Amino acid sequence: MPIIAVVIPCRNEQEHIRACIESVLQSKIDNDCKLQIIVIDGGSTDQTIEIIKKLSNEHPNIILLHNSHGFTPISFNMGITHASEADYIQIVGARHLISNDYISKALSILQVHPDIWCVGGRIYNDFLNSTSEIIAKSMGSAFGMGIGNFRTLQKSGFTDTVTSPLYPIRVFKTIGLFDAQLVRNQDDDFNYRIKLAGGKIYYEHSISLRYFVRASFKNVFKQFYQYGYWKVFVNKKHQAVTTWRQLVPPFFLLYLFGLPVMVFLSSYSLLYSIPFMLYCTLNIISSCSEFPHLKKIILTCYAYLILHVSYGMGYLHGVLRFIILGKRPEKSQTQLTR
Repeated sequence: MPIIAVVIPCRNEQEHIRACIESVLQSKIDNDCKLQIIVIDGGSTDQTIEIIKKLSNEHPNIILLHNSHGFTPISFNMGITHASEADYIQIVGARHLISNDYISKALSILQVHPDIWCVGGRIYNDFLNSTSEIIAKSMGSAFGMGIGNFRTLQKSGFTDTVTSPLYPIRVFKTIGLFDAQLVRNQDDDFNYRIKLAGGKIYYEHSISLRYFVRASFKNVFKQFYQYGYWKVFVNKKHQAVTTWRQLVPPFFLLYLFGLPVMVFLSSYSLLYSIPFMLYCTLNIISSCSEFPHLKKIILTCYAYLILHVSYGMGYLHGVLRFIILGKRPEKSQTQLTR
Protein backbone atom coordinates (compact mmCIF):
# COMPACT_ATOMS: atom_id res chain seq x y z
CA MET A 1 0.00 0.00 0.00
CA PRO A 2 1.74 3.23 -1.15
CA ILE A 3 1.72 5.96 1.48
CA ILE A 4 1.52 9.54 0.20
CA ALA A 5 2.37 12.28 2.68
CA VAL A 6 1.11 15.75 1.75
CA VAL A 7 3.30 18.41 3.37
CA ILE A 8 1.69 21.85 3.79
CA PRO A 9 3.73 24.69 5.35
CA CYS A 10 1.72 27.69 6.49
CA ARG A 11 1.72 30.85 8.58
CA ASN A 12 -1.17 33.27 9.04
CA GLU A 13 -3.24 31.69 6.27
CA GLN A 14 -6.68 31.70 7.90
CA GLU A 15 -8.25 32.84 4.62
CA HIS A 16 -6.92 29.90 2.61
CA ILE A 17 -5.83 26.96 4.77
CA ARG A 18 -9.24 25.29 5.08
CA ALA A 19 -9.85 25.31 1.33
CA CYS A 20 -6.31 24.08 0.73
CA ILE A 21 -6.66 21.08 3.05
CA GLU A 22 -10.13 20.28 1.77
CA SER A 23 -8.84 20.20 -1.80
CA VAL A 24 -6.31 17.57 -0.70
CA LEU A 25 -8.99 15.57 1.12
CA GLN A 26 -11.04 15.50 -2.09
CA SER A 27 -8.20 13.86 -4.01
CA LYS A 28 -9.27 10.80 -5.99
CA ILE A 29 -6.67 8.16 -5.24
CA ASP A 30 -6.77 4.37 -5.47
CA ASN A 31 -8.14 2.47 -2.50
CA ASP A 32 -4.77 0.81 -2.00
CA CYS A 33 -3.14 4.21 -1.36
CA LYS A 34 -2.96 5.82 2.06
CA LEU A 35 -3.03 9.62 2.33
CA GLN A 36 -1.42 11.56 5.19
CA ILE A 37 -1.71 15.33 5.53
CA ILE A 38 1.03 17.00 7.55
CA VAL A 39 0.51 20.71 8.17
CA ILE A 40 3.45 22.63 9.63
CA ASP A 41 2.59 25.99 11.15
CA GLY A 42 5.36 28.58 11.24
CA GLY A 43 4.02 30.67 14.11
CA SER A 44 0.59 31.89 13.07
CA THR A 45 -0.96 34.70 15.09
CA ASP A 46 -4.39 34.53 13.45
CA GLN A 47 -6.96 31.69 13.45
CA THR A 48 -4.91 29.35 11.24
CA ILE A 49 -4.01 26.88 14.01
CA GLU A 50 -7.59 26.72 15.30
CA ILE A 51 -8.86 25.93 11.80
CA ILE A 52 -6.31 23.15 11.36
CA LYS A 53 -7.10 21.65 14.76
CA LYS A 54 -10.79 21.57 13.95
CA LEU A 55 -10.11 19.81 10.66
CA SER A 56 -7.78 17.32 12.35
CA ASN A 57 -10.54 16.41 14.80
CA GLU A 58 -12.76 15.59 11.83
CA HIS A 59 -10.04 13.81 9.83
CA PRO A 60 -7.54 11.69 11.80
CA ASN A 61 -5.09 11.62 8.87
CA ILE A 62 -4.35 15.34 9.42
CA ILE A 63 -1.32 16.04 11.61
CA LEU A 64 -0.32 19.48 12.90
CA LEU A 65 3.33 20.29 13.63
CA HIS A 66 4.83 23.55 14.89
CA ASN A 67 7.91 25.21 13.42
CA SER A 68 9.32 27.73 15.90
CA HIS A 69 11.81 29.07 13.33
CA GLY A 70 9.07 30.07 10.91
CA PHE A 71 11.02 29.50 7.68
CA THR A 72 9.44 27.47 4.86
CA PRO A 73 12.31 25.03 4.12
CA ILE A 74 12.45 24.06 7.79
CA SER A 75 8.73 23.30 7.64
CA PHE A 76 9.30 21.20 4.52
CA ASN A 77 12.01 19.22 6.27
CA MET A 78 9.96 18.74 9.43
CA GLY A 79 7.07 17.34 7.40
CA ILE A 80 9.27 15.05 5.33
CA THR A 81 11.12 13.77 8.39
CA HIS A 82 7.84 13.15 10.22
CA ALA A 83 6.58 11.13 7.25
CA SER A 84 9.18 8.44 7.87
CA GLU A 85 7.01 5.64 6.47
CA ALA A 86 5.83 7.51 3.36
CA ASP A 87 6.65 6.35 -0.15
CA TYR A 88 5.90 9.70 -1.77
CA ILE A 89 6.00 13.32 -0.63
CA GLN A 90 3.54 15.83 -2.10
CA ILE A 91 4.36 19.50 -1.41
CA VAL A 92 1.35 21.84 -1.38
CA GLY A 93 1.39 25.56 -0.58
CA ALA A 94 -1.18 26.94 1.85
CA ARG A 95 -2.59 29.13 -0.93
CA HIS A 96 -2.89 26.22 -3.35
CA LEU A 97 -6.05 24.32 -4.26
CA ILE A 98 -5.06 21.16 -6.12
CA SER A 99 -7.36 19.39 -8.59
CA ASN A 100 -8.82 16.08 -7.40
CA ASP A 101 -6.71 14.15 -9.93
CA TYR A 102 -3.47 16.01 -9.20
CA ILE A 103 -1.90 13.43 -6.90
CA SER A 104 -3.17 10.34 -8.72
CA LYS A 105 -1.93 11.41 -12.16
CA ALA A 106 1.41 12.61 -10.82
CA LEU A 107 1.79 9.30 -8.97
CA SER A 108 1.07 7.33 -12.15
CA ILE A 109 3.83 9.18 -13.99
CA LEU A 110 6.37 8.50 -11.25
CA GLN A 111 5.44 4.83 -11.08
CA VAL A 112 5.77 4.32 -14.84
CA HIS A 113 8.90 6.45 -15.34
CA PRO A 114 11.53 5.87 -12.62
CA ASP A 115 13.89 8.34 -14.33
CA ILE A 116 11.42 11.12 -13.41
CA TRP A 117 12.04 12.30 -9.85
CA CYS A 118 9.54 15.12 -9.64
CA VAL A 119 6.13 15.91 -11.17
CA GLY A 120 4.08 19.10 -10.99
CA GLY A 121 1.16 20.62 -12.84
CA ARG A 122 -0.38 23.71 -14.33
CA ILE A 123 -1.01 26.73 -12.13
CA TYR A 124 -4.00 29.04 -12.38
CA ASN A 125 -3.47 32.38 -10.68
CA ASP A 126 -6.59 33.28 -8.70
CA PHE A 127 -7.53 36.65 -7.24
CA LEU A 128 -9.67 38.22 -4.53
CA ASN A 129 -9.90 41.83 -5.76
CA SER A 130 -9.15 43.98 -8.81
CA THR A 131 -5.51 44.50 -7.84
CA SER A 132 -4.81 40.81 -7.37
CA GLU A 133 -6.63 40.13 -10.66
CA ILE A 134 -4.13 42.34 -12.47
CA ILE A 135 -1.22 40.73 -10.63
CA ALA A 136 -2.58 37.26 -11.44
CA LYS A 137 -2.81 38.06 -15.15
CA SER A 138 0.71 39.47 -15.26
CA MET A 139 2.14 36.45 -13.42
CA GLY A 140 0.40 34.08 -15.81
CA SER A 141 1.85 35.56 -19.00
CA ALA A 142 5.04 34.77 -20.90
CA PHE A 143 5.95 38.47 -20.96
CA GLY A 144 5.61 38.74 -17.21
CA MET A 145 7.40 35.55 -16.20
CA GLY A 146 9.54 34.66 -19.19
CA ILE A 147 9.37 32.00 -21.88
CA GLY A 148 9.89 28.54 -20.40
CA ASN A 149 8.75 29.46 -16.90
CA PHE A 150 6.55 26.72 -15.42
CA ARG A 151 3.71 29.23 -14.97
CA THR A 152 3.41 29.76 -18.72
CA LEU A 153 4.01 26.28 -20.19
CA GLN A 154 1.29 25.13 -22.58
CA LYS A 155 2.08 21.42 -22.91
CA SER A 156 3.51 18.56 -20.90
CA GLY A 157 7.25 18.01 -20.93
CA PHE A 158 10.52 18.20 -19.05
CA THR A 159 11.41 21.46 -17.33
CA ASP A 160 13.74 22.94 -14.70
CA THR A 161 11.21 23.35 -11.87
CA VAL A 162 7.50 22.92 -11.09
CA THR A 163 5.10 24.04 -8.41
CA SER A 164 3.45 21.72 -5.84
CA PRO A 165 5.74 18.82 -6.74
CA LEU A 166 5.29 15.13 -5.98
CA TYR A 167 8.54 13.31 -5.15
CA PRO A 168 9.34 9.64 -4.48
CA ILE A 169 10.84 9.37 -1.01
CA ARG A 170 14.04 7.96 -2.54
CA VAL A 171 14.81 11.44 -3.88
CA PHE A 172 15.35 12.76 -0.35
CA LYS A 173 17.39 9.72 0.57
CA THR A 174 19.58 10.37 -2.47
CA ILE A 175 20.18 14.14 -2.39
CA GLY A 176 19.06 15.11 1.13
CA LEU A 177 16.44 17.55 2.37
CA PHE A 178 15.72 21.16 1.45
CA ASP A 179 18.41 23.73 2.25
CA ALA A 180 17.14 25.24 5.50
CA GLN A 181 19.01 28.52 5.03
CA LEU A 182 17.13 29.42 1.83
CA VAL A 183 14.19 31.60 2.83
CA ARG A 184 13.26 31.87 -0.85
CA ASN A 185 14.11 29.71 -3.88
CA GLN A 186 14.51 26.54 -1.80
CA ASP A 187 12.53 24.64 -4.44
CA ASP A 188 14.76 25.95 -7.25
CA ASP A 189 17.81 24.79 -5.33
CA PHE A 190 16.32 21.38 -4.60
CA ASN A 191 15.20 20.76 -8.17
CA TYR A 192 18.59 21.87 -9.49
CA ARG A 193 20.17 19.27 -7.21
CA ILE A 194 17.80 16.69 -8.70
CA LYS A 195 19.09 17.46 -12.18
CA LEU A 196 22.70 17.36 -10.99
CA ALA A 197 22.03 13.88 -9.58
CA GLY A 198 20.64 12.69 -12.92
CA GLY A 199 16.93 12.96 -12.16
CA LYS A 200 14.30 14.54 -14.40
CA ILE A 201 11.55 17.04 -13.60
CA TYR A 202 8.27 16.71 -15.45
CA TYR A 203 5.49 19.23 -16.02
CA GLU A 204 2.09 17.56 -16.55
CA HIS A 205 -0.32 19.97 -18.23
CA SER A 206 -3.45 17.90 -17.52
CA ILE A 207 -3.26 18.39 -13.75
CA SER A 208 -3.70 21.78 -12.16
CA LEU A 209 -3.91 23.87 -9.04
CA ARG A 210 -5.21 27.30 -8.17
CA TYR A 211 -2.94 29.81 -6.45
CA PHE A 212 -4.20 32.90 -4.64
CA VAL A 213 -1.78 35.67 -5.54
CA ARG A 214 -0.85 38.52 -3.22
CA ALA A 215 -3.32 41.36 -3.26
CA SER A 216 -1.02 44.40 -3.27
CA PHE A 217 1.70 45.72 -5.56
CA LYS A 218 3.88 46.41 -2.51
CA ASN A 219 3.88 42.76 -1.42
CA VAL A 220 4.51 41.51 -4.96
CA PHE A 221 7.46 43.90 -5.26
CA LYS A 222 8.97 42.50 -2.07
CA GLN A 223 8.21 38.91 -3.11
CA PHE A 224 9.99 39.20 -6.48
CA TYR A 225 12.80 41.29 -5.00
CA GLN A 226 13.50 38.37 -2.68
CA TYR A 227 13.25 35.88 -5.57
CA GLY A 228 16.01 37.76 -7.37
CA TYR A 229 18.09 38.25 -4.23
CA TRP A 230 18.01 34.60 -3.15
CA LYS A 231 18.51 33.34 -6.71
CA VAL A 232 22.05 34.75 -6.58
CA PHE A 233 22.62 32.97 -3.27
CA VAL A 234 21.62 29.68 -4.93
CA ASN A 235 23.88 30.42 -7.90
CA LYS A 236 26.85 31.05 -5.61
CA LYS A 237 26.13 27.85 -3.70
CA HIS A 238 26.27 25.79 -6.91
CA GLN A 239 28.91 27.94 -8.64
CA ALA A 240 26.61 28.10 -11.66
CA VAL A 241 23.77 30.10 -13.17
CA THR A 242 20.94 27.62 -12.73
CA THR A 243 18.86 29.10 -15.60
CA TRP A 244 19.83 31.73 -18.16
CA ARG A 245 16.31 33.19 -18.06
CA GLN A 246 17.05 34.76 -14.67
CA LEU A 247 19.66 37.10 -16.17
CA VAL A 248 17.22 39.09 -18.30
CA PRO A 249 15.74 41.35 -15.55
CA PRO A 250 19.09 42.41 -13.98
CA PHE A 251 20.69 43.13 -17.35
CA PHE A 252 17.60 45.06 -18.44
CA LEU A 253 17.76 47.07 -15.23
CA LEU A 254 21.43 47.88 -15.81
CA TYR A 255 20.48 48.97 -19.30
CA LEU A 256 17.80 51.29 -17.88
CA PHE A 257 20.32 52.81 -15.44
CA GLY A 258 22.67 53.63 -18.29
CA LEU A 259 20.05 54.66 -20.84
CA PRO A 260 19.89 58.40 -19.95
CA VAL A 261 23.66 58.74 -20.28
CA MET A 262 23.76 56.86 -23.58
CA VAL A 263 20.85 58.84 -25.04
CA PHE A 264 22.19 62.29 -24.16
CA LEU A 265 25.92 61.75 -24.62
CA SER A 266 26.09 59.35 -27.55
CA SER A 267 25.59 60.04 -31.24
CA TYR A 268 23.81 56.66 -31.40
CA SER A 269 21.01 57.68 -29.03
CA LEU A 270 18.25 56.28 -31.23
CA LEU A 271 19.99 52.93 -31.50
CA TYR A 272 20.47 52.71 -27.73
CA SER A 273 16.79 53.48 -27.12
CA ILE A 274 15.52 50.61 -29.31
CA PRO A 275 15.46 47.98 -26.49
CA PHE A 276 13.50 50.38 -24.27
CA MET A 277 10.98 51.12 -27.02
CA LEU A 278 10.69 47.38 -27.73
CA TYR A 279 10.04 46.68 -24.04
CA CYS A 280 7.33 49.35 -23.88
CA THR A 281 5.70 48.01 -27.04
CA LEU A 282 5.66 44.41 -25.80
CA ASN A 283 4.40 45.57 -22.40
CA ILE A 284 1.47 47.42 -23.97
CA ILE A 285 0.64 44.59 -26.38
CA SER A 286 0.68 42.01 -23.59
CA SER A 287 -1.41 44.25 -21.31
CA CYS A 288 -3.98 44.88 -24.05
CA SER A 289 -4.28 41.14 -24.63
CA GLU A 290 -5.27 40.67 -20.97
CA PHE A 291 -7.85 43.45 -20.52
CA PRO A 292 -10.05 45.61 -22.78
CA HIS A 293 -10.32 48.54 -20.35
CA LEU A 294 -7.79 51.39 -20.35
CA LYS A 295 -7.42 51.60 -16.56
CA LYS A 296 -6.65 47.89 -16.22
CA ILE A 297 -4.29 48.04 -19.21
CA ILE A 298 -2.31 50.81 -17.52
CA LEU A 299 -2.22 48.94 -14.20
CA THR A 300 -1.12 45.74 -15.96
CA CYS A 301 1.74 47.65 -17.61
CA TYR A 302 2.66 48.80 -14.12
CA ALA A 303 2.44 45.24 -12.76
CA TYR A 304 4.80 43.96 -15.46
CA LEU A 305 7.24 46.71 -14.60
CA ILE A 306 7.07 45.77 -10.91
CA LEU A 307 7.79 42.09 -11.64
CA HIS A 308 10.79 42.86 -13.81
CA VAL A 309 12.30 45.78 -11.90
CA SER A 310 11.87 44.23 -8.44
CA TYR A 311 13.45 40.93 -9.53
CA GLY A 312 16.29 42.79 -11.24
CA MET A 313 16.91 45.00 -8.20
CA GLY A 314 16.93 42.00 -5.87
CA TYR A 315 19.28 40.14 -8.20
CA LEU A 316 21.75 43.04 -8.39
CA HIS A 317 21.56 43.40 -4.60
CA GLY A 318 22.38 39.70 -4.34
CA VAL A 319 25.34 40.05 -6.71
CA LEU A 320 26.71 42.90 -4.60
CA ARG A 321 26.04 41.14 -1.30
CA PHE A 322 27.07 37.56 -2.07
CA ILE A 323 29.44 37.74 -5.04
CA ILE A 324 31.28 41.05 -4.67
CA LEU A 325 31.28 41.52 -0.89
CA GLY A 326 31.08 37.82 0.03
CA LYS A 327 28.66 38.44 2.89
CA ARG A 328 25.77 36.48 4.35
CA PRO A 329 22.09 37.38 3.74
CA GLU A 330 20.67 40.36 5.61
CA LYS A 331 18.05 39.64 8.24
CA SER A 332 15.64 41.99 6.43
CA GLN A 333 15.56 39.60 3.46
CA THR A 334 14.39 36.69 5.60
CA GLN A 335 11.03 38.31 6.32
CA LEU A 336 8.44 36.95 3.91
CA THR A 337 5.44 38.79 2.52
CA ARG A 338 1.91 37.62 3.28
